[in-house]
Amino acid sequence: MKSTVLIAAIVAGISLTALDASAAGRGEPREMPDFATLDADGNGSLSVAELEAARTAKFVEMDTDGDGAISLAELTASQADMAQQRAERVLSRLDANDDGVLQADEMAPRDNNAERMLSRIDADDDGEISQEEFDNAGEKREDRDERGKRGDRDDRGGKGHGRRG
Repeated sequence: MKSTVLIAAIVAGISLTALDASAAGRGEPREMPDFATLDADGNGSLSVAELEAARTAKFVEMDTDGDGAISLAELTASQADMAQQRAERVLSRLDANDDGVLQADEMAPRDNNAERMLSRIDADDDGEISQEEFDNAGEKREDRDERGKRGDRDDRGGKGHGRRG
């Protein structure tokens, strides 16, 4: 029974974020609601009814005109709200001097991302990226993006989700 509820909680969390992720077009995972939010009756456990209610509440929240459907304008507004929240989190995390704005040094990567990128693209290990290496990297990225649009997985042999319906 516990494993059934756990699986249901995971599925609900994914369902609650699926609209957000697909609307963003990147499939990037969004924050799951916290346990207390999902545990509507406060009994310390999640029921299928609570998980379904949370999913319905998310839909109702997005359906601002109450017509039972999510329009492009409603999706856009939902995405704008989420973008604002993400931007606030980024500012809070990176604003080292708490002045409410980000300077270039606060946005500098904490690791050496440029060197890591160069080493991945630099096929001949000469420490520089040639036009050919640059173009090859772009083609590889386009191939990955295209596979993602089709729902395919990479060469690891995973199964893509494909399109519904």
